[in-house]
Amino acid sequence: MNRVLKYLLFGIGIIVVIFAIWYLRSIVAYILIAAVLSLIGRPLINFLGKIRIKNFTLPQALSAIITVFILWLVIYTFFRVFIPLIIGQAAEFSKIDLQPLFEKLQDPFRKIEEAYKELNVKNAEALSLQEYFTNKLVSVLNFSVISDFLSSTAGLIGNLFIAAFAITFITFFFLKDKSLLINGIMMFVPTEYEDQTHHALTSVKRLLTRYFIGIVCQVTGIIILVTIGLSIVGLKFERALLIGLVVGIFNVIPYIGPLIGEVLGLLLGVAPNLSLNFYSDLLPLMGYMMLVFIIVQVVDNVLFQPLIFGKSVKAHPLEVFLVILITATLFGPFAMIIAIPTYTVIRVFGKEFFHQYKLVKKLTEHID
Repeated sequence: MNRVLKYLLFGIGIIVVIFAIWYLRSIVAYILIAAVLSLIGRPLINFLGKIRIKNFTLPQALSAIITVFILWLVIYTFFRVFIPLIIGQAAEFSKIDLQPLFEKLQDPFRKIEEAYKELNVKNAEALSLQEYFTNKLVSVLNFSVISDFLSSTAGLIGNLFIAAFAITFITFFFLKDKSLLINGIMMFVPTEYEDQTHHALTSVKRLLTRYFIGIVCQVTGIIILVTIGLSIVGLKFERALLIGLVVGIFNVIPYIGPLIGEVLGLLLGVAPNLSLNFYSDLLPLMGYMMLVFIIVQVVDNVLFQPLIFGKSVKAHPLEVFLVILITATLFGPFAMIIAIPTYTVIRVFGKEFFHQYKLVKKLTEHID
């Protein structure tokens, strides 16, 4: 009877916690963002802590202030560079007349449809490739929607300031006291599980620090490479930088993200050049852009991803692929962004509490 009551109270407690997290989801989001920023800033604050001028060392609070300032300076610079660029390019794209592009594509589509008909596929419905492509392109290149979206964000400025202040405040204390987050979680852990939980949280913190820093380096590297490559093949620097941003951000979504980013980047690069001749100018430009994307992906696959997904989270590439595939199937493509960090947390806690199972032992054998 006591055991039943214990399980009942435990279940009620879980429900209450889930409800509290949902009701206070904004505050939970602030804490999670602050935790990620503190993980990214941890190497910097550790470096500042090692600086010695004779017998003087920087106080931990001052190191935390400097680190927070540098983090927000980087974030401010990012938005200061890209937001005006996005607004300007969106205004330019909204003026684009797509009719010349459709006229240029009539001949290539006609040839493709003729080749399709020559295959003599039975029971196939009539296919109008040009009509299908036109409808899709109009929906994708509806840049007025982008302009409207950017305009509507003006009403969110007040909330953004509140969020920025809250995140800054929480990040400062997470950096000042590196054990604050772990100690806060430990308050809810039963005494008999304290040692295992503390060790697991320490491992998670170490692994996720490597992972998030790796993601930042990966996105930055892709933006730089794509911008340089597209500038070399003839695109304006501003447009090349915008495409680099799109490709870099979508690359955070594993596997399908790079493809989405490259398709959008290709459309962004082609749309302002519709006045060019399709065969002599536009088609070669598309080819050069695809070549740049392929080279960047090779660099990403050979250099960036092994460092991030292999060494940072200590997981086999096939294991990571299956986790991402399952996450996308269950929760949608954008949930893939948090698939690897979540799986890392599950693996670490599995190693601590369920190491007696053969499957868990095999999946966590490379975790320290």
